[in-house]
Parts: sequence; structure tokens; C-alpha cells
Amino acid sequence: MEIIRSNFKSNLQKVYQAIEEADFFAIDGEFSGISDGPSVTALTNGFDTPEERYQKLKKHSMDFLLFQFGLCTFKYDYTDSKYITKSFNFYVFPKPFNRSSPDVKFVCQSSSIDFLASQGFDFNKVFRNGIPYLNQEEERQLREQYDEKRLQSNGAGTLSYVSPNASKCPVTIPEDQKKFIDQVVEKIEDLLQSEENKNLDLEPCTGFQRKLIYQTLSWKYPKGIHVETLETEKKERYIVISKVDEEERKRREQQKHAKEQEELNDAVGFSRVIHAIANSGKLVIGHNMLLDVMHTVHQFYCPLPADIINNTSLAELEKRLKETPFNPPKVESAEGFPSYDTATEQLHEAGYDAYITGLCFLSMANYLGSFLSPPKIHVSARSKLIEPFFNKLFLMRVMDIPYLNLEGPDCNIQISWIDDTSAFVSLSQPEQVQIAVNTSKYAESYRIQTYADYVGKKHEEKQIKRKWTEDSWKEVERKRLNTQCISYALQNHYHHANSLTSTSTVGKRNLSPSPAEADLETRISGEISDTELEQTESCAESLSEGRKKAKKLKRMKKELSPAGGLPGSPAKLFEVPDTW
Repeated sequence: MEIIRSNFKSNLQKVYQAIEEADFFAIDGEFSGISDGPSVTALTNGFDTPEERYQKLKKHSMDFLLFQFGLCTFKYDYTDSKYITKSFNFYVFPKPFNRSSPDVKFVCQSSSIDFLASQGFDFNKVFRNGIPYLNQEEERQLREQYDEKRLQSNGAGTLSYVSPNASKCPVTIPEDQKKFIDQVVEKIEDLLQSEENKNLDLEPCTGFQRKLIYQTLSWKYPKGIHVETLETEKKERYIVISKVDEEERKRREQQKHAKEQEELNDAVGFSRVIHAIANSGKLVIGHNMLLDVMHTVHQFYCPLPADIINNTSLAELEKRLKETPFNPPKVESAEGFPSYDTATEQLHEAGYDAYITGLCFLSMANYLGSFLSPPKIHVSARSKLIEPFFNKLFLMRVMDIPYLNLEGPDCNIQISWIDDTSAFVSLSQPEQVQIAVNTSKYAESYRIQTYADYVGKKHEEKQIKRKWTEDSWKEVERKRLNTQCISYALQNHYHHANSLTSTSTVGKRNLSPSPAEADLETRISGEISDTELEQTESCAESLSEGRKKAKKLKRMKKELSPAGGLPGSPAKLFEVPDTW
């Protein structure tokens, strides 16, 4: 069933009935986007801890809008052995209820909008006909505004303008508004004197002027008239004044109050469905539903909570539990027993630490009591609220297994992270190891190896690293010396042959060697292999002598330039560098 703003009220009872009779519900949401920063892959990293994933989504996803909410109820029919389902598609949008309502800002992600559009999603149903909603705090503020307005209209509200000049009049009217108020009072006097007219419609005016009118009339005409604010089609607000007797005035006030309550319920809108689901206490399921749950809580109930305890060291914990939202308990030492003062810390004295531990427990237990309806200020040590924590011993610095269970089996898998992408996983049953290794052969995104293989590989890497440290630099140095000496020998031969030159004309260069050049290369190569390699060996033994010869060759080369080319040769193609 498709539900939008125009048919929400008429179908709300059907929704309530489906929730009441259901055995369980399934939910799903559609959003204006997923991530305002990191890619979806980074936002949903498979190696996140639950806390990390929650913090990422809270930071990068909550500015998007959940604008379609799907609800399907399931009820088992024992007669026919089948489930009866009722499906609802709610289009929701935070349309401002009035000028003082929250003007919600949200963002969109182009890829998400494009995907929904490709699936035929009707955005007009969201933005033109979406069901409004308020969270609990917004609803509370709006109801307070209505209550204050009603009290003021009845003359019992808190009057902001108390006249210092006229004791009979509790309203001080600013100079620039006196003429306006005098004209209103004059019109009302004419209305009261008239036998024909029963109502008076004042011209649209500002909120401040309407407030002055209400306060003035509640003092000047406590009986005999009824004052009400209405709205034109152009959203302009104006005041209607009617002549009534006391009975009629009360009846109209009751009608006005009922109308305001209806308007409030309309403003709360779709949140009423969420409240009905929550109050039912029934099972709610979803597919990859963390984001659905977070958006549901954030939009229709209350802002998502932050991590309220970040440090569990006793001193820091005791300080944190003195702050909001916790309330430190009242304690007093028994007669004849010394009392501790937390202002002067005595940490690591066993009695003091036991005292602080007890205070922390009381603060946290009473905090749990604040979620009850009605809230409980004191939570007993035998309360069912804290039974789930009985016989659970907290394990420090263990990320995946938070406690040791003294009453039942512990988790048979323990994980210890090595870095962001690797971890040790210990299994209580050794035969499960091979099953896990065999399964990983078909995996693409992860790899499993036994601890023995891991240790062996680490040992091998250490051996390779040690061998490199001891031997590699000797080999590198030997090769470097050989290379330098070969370069020196090449320089010596190329120097006696002057340099290779291009045989082409200016503007064209022939990179292929001429027959004479090829013969020269062959002759040089032969000479190097026979004679100069002997010098290479001696060069490795006496590097300093070789360097002296290299410097001498450079000096000779400089003296021969630029006339050192072959006779009649064109510009040189390249010179053999000093080092090869």
C-alpha cells in the first residue's frame, strides 16, 4: 500500500492494526545518499570494528535523508499454515509545519539519486506529498509553544510587557505600535455596539502585532469575545474576533484546542508509525540494516548518541561519570568508618579504589534507569536491568571478545589484530583450522595461512634480510669498481680515436656506423678484451691510481677540443661520457 501525506490520516488505523496483529516486521529505507566524504568501500571497510563502523556512518551519512520507508508485517495463520503479509510504502519529507517548525537541511549524492531514478523512483511523491515528521525533542518544543500560546490567549500567560505608567494595564505598547492598537480597539468597540455584525476580521499583521493584540484584548475584554488566528491561502496570518457569551467562548476554546492537537499530530506525522513499532516490542528485521536503523533513530526519535565512555581507567572513569548524562549518587560513610574525598585522589590504595569502583557502578546503573518509562532514579543491585551483566568479567585490550562468561560458553573464536588488514584468529577446536584453510582457497578478498606457515615465512624473511646485510654490499661495491674500470678503459681507446662522428650532411644525422667506424668498434672491443681487462683487474685493486689516470685523460681531452675531431669531419654526433 502506497501512503503519502494526502492519505496518511485515513490509512493510519490500518497501519496500527497491522502492527498490533503482526508476529514480526521487516523494514527497509531509501536514502538521498550514502557517504558525504569517503567512498562507500572505505565507509564500509570489512576490517572495521563495530564502533568504527558506527562512528563512520554517524559522521558521513546522517546529513542524508531517509525519504522512503518500507514496512512489511508478517502474521502466521495457523489454520492454513501460512504467513499473511501487509506491505506499506511511506514517502516521508520534513515539510515545515509552521514558521517556528524546524527547517531541515539535507544533502544529496548524485550517484544515489541517479540509481533511484533509473529504478523508476517518483521524487515528486517525496517533495510534494511526503509525510512530515518530528523527533521527540521537536515535538516537545512544539507542544510547549502551543501551550504558551493558549495560556496567553486566555489571559493567563506570561506577559512580557508590563506598563510602568498605567497600573490598570499590564501591557506596555511601543510608541510606533500605539496607533495600530488604538485602531484595533476602536474596531472592537464598534463590533460590540453593533447588533448586526457578529465577527470582525482584522488585516494580516506581524507576529509581534498579533501578540500585542492578544495581550491587550485579554486584559481589556476578559469576557464577551473570542479571539482566533487564521491563515489565508497565501499563508498570511490574521486575527478573527467574534462576539460570544461565556458558554460559547468555552466551546470555541475547546474546539480550538482539539484542532491544535490534530495539527500537532499531523506535524508528528510518520513518527507516530515509528512509535507504534517501538511500543509493540516485537521483532524487527532488515537486510544490512545498520544504516536503516541509524537513520530511523536519527530522523524520527532523537539524535544518535556519541560514545559516552572513552576511557575505562578508574580515575578517568570516575571523572566522566560525574558529568552529563550521568548523575553521581549520594553516599555517606557509616558511623565509625573513615570517609574518602574524591577531590583528593588516593588512587592505588585498595580501599579507595574499591570505593571509586562502587560509585562508578551506581552512576552507570542509575543511568540505565533513566531509559525506563517512567524513569527510575535508583536502580537496585538486584534489578533485572543489570542481570545481563552478571558473571561477565571484562577483558582488557581484547577488541573482539569484551568479557569472560562465568555462567556459560565463551565465544570459540578469538581475534587479535596485527595491523589494519591482518589478524591472528584462534579457534578452540583444532580440526576447524584445516576447514578454514581449505575454504580460503576459493576466496578472492582474503587469504588464510596457518600460524606455523606464518612463523616459517617470518623466519625466512629474517634470514634473507640478514644475508643481504652481510653479503650484498660487498657484491655491489665489487660491481661498481669493475664498472668504473671498464669505463676508464673505454675512455682511453675512444680518446686515441678522437670521437665518433656523423657521416651525414648538416640537418640529417645517420645513426648507423660507417664501415670505418664499425672496424674501429671491432678493433676497440678486441683490444679491450685482451689488454684493458687486465687493467680492469688491477683497477679493482688500486682504485686511486685509476682515478688519477681518468683525471689526466679529461685534461688531455680538454686541450685537444675543439680541434680534436677527424680531419674534415662534420659536427660530432656524441661524445663518449666519462663514466659508462
